[in-house]
Amino acid sequence: MVKIAVSGAKGHMGKMIIDAVWNTEGVELVCALEHNGHYKESNEDAGASLGYNTGVKISSDYGTLAKSQANVLIDFTRPAGTLEFLDLCQKNGIAMVIGTTGFKEEELSKIKEVSKTIPIVFAPNMSTGVNVTNKLLELAAKLLADYDCEIVEMHHNRKVDAPSGTAIQMGKTIAKARGKDFDKVAVWARQGHTGPREKGTIGFATLRGGDVVGDHRVIFAGEGERIEIAHLSSSRAGYAQGAVKAALFLSTAKNGFYSMNDVLGL
Repeated sequence: MVKIAVSGAKGHMGKMIIDAVWNTEGVELVCALEHNGHYKESNEDAGASLGYNTGVKISSDYGTLAKSQANVLIDFTRPAGTLEFLDLCQKNGIAMVIGTTGFKEEELSKIKEVSKTIPIVFAPNMSTGVNVTNKLLELAAKLLADYDCEIVEMHHNRKVDAPSGTAIQMGKTIAKARGKDFDKVAVWARQGHTGPREKGTIGFATLRGGDVVGDHRVIFAGEGERIEIAHLSSSRAGYAQGAVKAALFLSTAKNGFYSMNDVLGL
C-alpha cells in the first residue's frame, strides 16, 4: 500500500486528488495539508466536502507530514508553497509529485538538485491525454518543420500564471523536435507594428475567462492549409488521476527527476 499525502487539500485540485486517491486501489491517504497561515485548524475531514469520511483531518501543522509516514506527497499549490514542502520532503525522505506551475529557472534548478536525494515527478500537466498530445506534437513538429506554429491556451479567470505551464511545455516539445533553442524562438506577445512573422518562431496567445478548466490548441499553418492539434479539459479529474499514477510510479523509483513520459512509458 502506497501512503500518500496531499498538499493544498482545500483547493480545487487538492479535492480532486483526494477523491482520486480514495477511489484508487493500492494507495492510502495518510495526510492532508493546507498552507500554514492560510488555514485555521479545525476538525474537518479531508473528504468532508466530497461526501465521505477518510479518517484524515486537514491540517496546517507541517509536522503531521513526517508523523504520517507518507511515501509520496502530491503537490499542486504555488511555487512558494511547493518549495517549502520540497524542503520537508527532502528532510523526511518523502518522494514528491509536483504539478505546480509558474516556477522561475532558479526554483526549477533547486527541484532538480533535490531530486538527487528523493525521487520527484515534475510535470506541468499530469493528464494522460495531454502527455499523449505532446507526443503527437513531437511528430507533427518534425514532419511540418517549415510550417508556422502558434499555441493558443485558455483557462479560468482565477489562474495566476500565463502562459500556462502546459502551453510552455508544448512549445518546448516542438522546439526540441525541430532542434531549436526554445528561449530564442518563443514569442510571448504581439502588439503594435510588429513587422512580418519571423520564420521558425513559436507564438503564444493567452486567454482567461469564466470557469474554463484548460484548453490548448496548437496550430501548424502552411501554404493553403492548417493542421490543429487540440486538448480540451472539461474536468480536473484527468490531472488528479495522472498524479496518483505518478505517485504509484515513485513508490518503486530510484532518486531522480522524472516526467509523465517516464510514468506513462511514452
